[in-house]
Amino acid sequence: MFSTLLAAAILFFTDDLAAAKVVVESDIPCKPFHEIYASGRELCEKMWDGSFVYETNRSRAYTMWFFDKDNPNDEVTRNLGLSPPSVCHLRYLHKDTPGPEPDTFSECHPWKDHSCCTEDTVSSVQKLKESYGPEWHWDRCGPLTPACERFFVQEACFYECEPNAGLFRKYPDSDYNSSDPSHNRWQMSGMPIWSDFCDAWHRACHNDKFCAHDDGNFFSCAAKYQETATTGPTEGLTVGIVFGCLIIVALIGVLGFLVYRERTGQPMFKPLEQQVS
Repeated sequence: MFSTLLAAAILFFTDDLAAAKVVVESDIPCKPFHEIYASGRELCEKMWDGSFVYETNRSRAYTMWFFDKDNPNDEVTRNLGLSPPSVCHLRYLHKDTPGPEPDTFSECHPWKDHSCCTEDTVSSVQKLKESYGPEWHWDRCGPLTPACERFFVQEACFYECEPNAGLFRKYPDSDYNSSDPSHNRWQMSGMPIWSDFCDAWHRACHNDKFCAHDDGNFFSCAAKYQETATTGPTEGLTVGIVFGCLIIVALIGVLGFLVYRERTGQPMFKPLEQQVS
């Protein structure tokens, strides 16, 4: 009897916790990529809140991944009338100046010889995904297919490691105002990305699910997640959780009392034959 009550109380408690999780997740709308973004252009331009623009002219478009010995993005920068930077303009987990990384640098290997990221920052897919907190996890709507997730990894490597990305900082040093809360030194704006890369990303993630809040704006999704997480469970749910805990504590106390009586030779419940005699 007691074990049944205890099991019921634990089940009640765990159901409440599961409900709390549902409350949080239900506030994050999830849809397949093809229902959020009609094309590769929409994916690249909407997902990253204007950080990137879809560019069909290959000579004027950056790529988020490459296999060449020399970084092809340097040539794109020159084609745009700029010079490849000698400093890392993006400021968050980035280095001050681009440089080589050790031979163990493998996850973001295209930038091994000249990067704005350190090996510790980009050591694994998990590290890349978790570096900025749970609100920036790209798989909050469920596990992504390997083909789809690979594009998120490539974008993360590109942001962390590519020196040329800093040329498109939203608030460059000439405009940055530390007293303005809307300013930061990590956000990008208007970097032209090769259209074929965006289209391939859209194809790879066609049926995968992603946050659909604000037309799939990852920045808005992250803010929405933070808002939901800080709101927490409803008052009624909180009361239910507390009540469940109290029941479990009470039943454990009763169990302890019964065990004590049994060990001192004064059991609360005697075998039937002893009761009859």
